[in-house]
Formats: sequence, structure tokens, C-alpha cells
Amino acid sequence: MANSQHKTENVAAVLKVFAVLESLVEDRRASLADLAARAMTSKATAHRLLNTMIELGYVEREEDTERYGLTLKLFSLGARSVQDRSDLLWAADRVMAKLSRQTGESINLGVIDNIDEKVVYTHKYDSHYNLSMQSTLGRRNPLHSTSLGKALLAWRDPAEIAERVSRMTFERSAPRTITDKDVFLADLAATRERGYAEEIEESEAGVRCMAVPIFDHLGRPIAAMSIAFPLFRFSEEKKPEIVETIIALGSEASESLGYSPDVTPDV
Repeated sequence: MANSQHKTENVAAVLKVFAVLESLVEDRRASLADLAARAMTSKATAHRLLNTMIELGYVEREEDTERYGLTLKLFSLGARSVQDRSDLLWAADRVMAKLSRQTGESINLGVIDNIDEKVVYTHKYDSHYNLSMQSTLGRRNPLHSTSLGKALLAWRDPAEIAERVSRMTFERSAPRTITDKDVFLADLAATRERGYAEEIEESEAGVRCMAVPIFDHLGRPIAAMSIAFPLFRFSEEKKPEIVETIIALGSEASESLGYSPDVTPDV
């Protein structure tokens, strides 16, 4: 009983630490009172946690304002943790730049968050136009309502797709969001058949997106690249050209990572 209570207390302490860290990421600078409120703990407990994080070098305190902020140590940790993705970013950036120059539209790179079953935006090129879809790096969107999510899922093993889909809630976020599991599975099959994913007002009203997977040397879809258009600026006449271009650039990125169409994915 005592051991169980100790574990519960440890979990609670960890949750409070991450609540403080997430607050500092969002607010940049925050007072002790604000951080205690966000972590749902007392000022005394928040103060102890902050002092420990200061000693470890992750948090700093402004003497004049008595507000707290993150140091660059946390950033350096994150940077080291994604070093193994540097090849992906290098390969993707080259083709994203080309697609951006050719179309002037918003270009995004996404990967799967395996915990929340969402797509995470990891790289982008903003549109050259004033009226456009604006994405934020680190933003998470549901897999089922985004072309990125569909492209990330469609080329996976059927058993993995079924397992992931079983955990989805299919919440509606836009006028045409797919909210039925069977309809979504049929959409994934169609996506794989034609070679690219598409969504029209499924994630955001007035926006149309297309995406392609990027494969690693083992044939696994480790990322996806998308292009987003406001509906009023999308031309059906130019769609075949756009599809051909994005598929070709997706293949170029995959080949840069050592992918060959003859590779059988290691699933």
C-alpha cells in the first residue's frame, strides 16, 4: 500500500514538472503564482520544483521581475534528440523549396505522433500570398482529417492501419471531416491507389490540401509533404500538373534517403 502511494506521488510530481515546463514554453515568462496555478499546486511546491530546475540549468529567474523562463538547455536537448532526423529534414527541405517556388502555396512536412495518433508539423514553407493557410511548427492535427495524416497512414501495413484507426475518435473539425471509420479506411485505400492523399475542407473550412509520403531506405513512410490551397485559388485544370509535381518531388525526397520502389517495407 505504501509503495503504491509512493508511486502515485512520484507520478503527480512528474506531472507538475511538465505542467510548469509546458507553461513556460507557451508563455515564455511567467510568475510563480501563474505557474503554481497552471500546475494545480501550491506556491511552495512550485517554488521547490522551479529551484530544482534552476539548479539543473533548465530554468532561469529574472531578478528584477521575479518571473521565470526556460534556458537554452532544454532546446539543446531537443536538438540532440532529433539529430537522427537531420537526413529527413535535409531531403525534405530541398523538395519543399522547389514546390514552394513552383506554386507559391503553403508547403508542410509532418510526422506521426505515436502517442496521440496525430500528425505533427515539423517543417514548413509559408505561402507567398497574403490569404493562405498558416501552420505552426509543433502543431498537432488529427490524422483522419488531414492529407498529411492520410499520406502517413495509407502506405502502412493493414494490421497497423487497423490498430491505429481503432484508437481514433473521428471528431469533426471542419464542414467535410470524415467521421466514419469505414469511409476513412476506403479513403486510405483510394489514396494508396492513386499515389497521393487529398482532403477538401476536412481539416479547415475553405482549404484544400494534397500530400505524398516520404519513405526511408527500408520503405517505411516516415514523413509526408503537403501543399495547401485556399479553395478560391485552386484550379481544377492545373490539378494533374500539381499532382504529377508533388508525387515526383516526394519520390525525389524518398530516393535521397535511400528508398527504392522495389524495397519491401520492414513491418
